[in-house]
Order: sequence, then C-alpha cells, then structure tokens
Amino acid sequence: MPPGVPLHRTRSQRFDDLVLLAVSQLEPRWEAELAGIEFAVEEIPPILPDLDDPDPIPLARLEPGSAPRGLQDPAGLHSLPGQRGTDDHREPRAPARIVLYRRPLLARADGEEELAELVLDVIVEQFAHWLGIDPQTVDPGYPAEE
Repeated sequence: MPPGVPLHRTRSQRFDDLVLLAVSQLEPRWEAELAGIEFAVEEIPPILPDLDDPDPIPLARLEPGSAPRGLQDPAGLHSLPGQRGTDDHREPRAPARIVLYRRPLLARADGEEELAELVLDVIVEQFAHWLGIDPQTVDPGYPAEE
C-alpha cells in the first residue's frame, strides 16, 4: 500500500507485527510465564561485535529483570514477614525483557516467511533460556539440534 493510506505498514511496523505474532503463538501454552516478560525491538545491538566470534552479531538479548528489595523470592510473589502493606517503600520489580535486533534478523532471512520463522525461533530460544528449559519444550516445532 502506498504511504498515507490507512493500511500502509512500514517495514518496522511489519517486523513488530511478526514479533507479536510469534508471541501469540506461544501464549496458549505459556500465557502465565509470558506475562512476566516484555518484548522490545531495537535496530542493531548496542555494542560492537567480537570479530573473532564465529557468530559475531547477536540477534537478540535477554535481560532477566530483577526482584524488588525486601522480597525473598526472585519472582516477587511473597513479601517478607511484616512487609505486607508497605509496598510504597520498595522498588518495583523490573520485568524480564527479550530484545530483538531488527536489522541482523532481516539480514539473515530470505523473505517474509523465513523472517517470521527466524523471529519465532529467536523468541523461543530466549524465552527457553529465561525459563531454564530446552527450546523444544517451549515449542515442539523448534528445530532439533543436528
């Protein structure tokens, strides 16, 4: 669609749509766990790659988040004894974030369909890492290691 037409979507917006689609594919099985994660898109990684690394440009990063001070458990579900009702004195919990790098992902894919698969695979890998489980447990369609 030409720019200015309501149906027109920029490349960046179409990429964001692919991220949302990938997350929605995981939601039926992982809705509760996904509620603790934010997803973001950046154009490129913020650091220069190590040129000696065989895969020098990352496709995504995982920011594990943090629990507020005054909480026993890292998920932030239970307050310490005597802490209930004093939430105003604690720092809020920083949610985990999965940040995808749009340009490196675009450079690795040949076409929209391959890009959609790659975005899903990267999200599955990062989400599985955050959960501490195998990517195939998160998505049985995730490619098996050869």
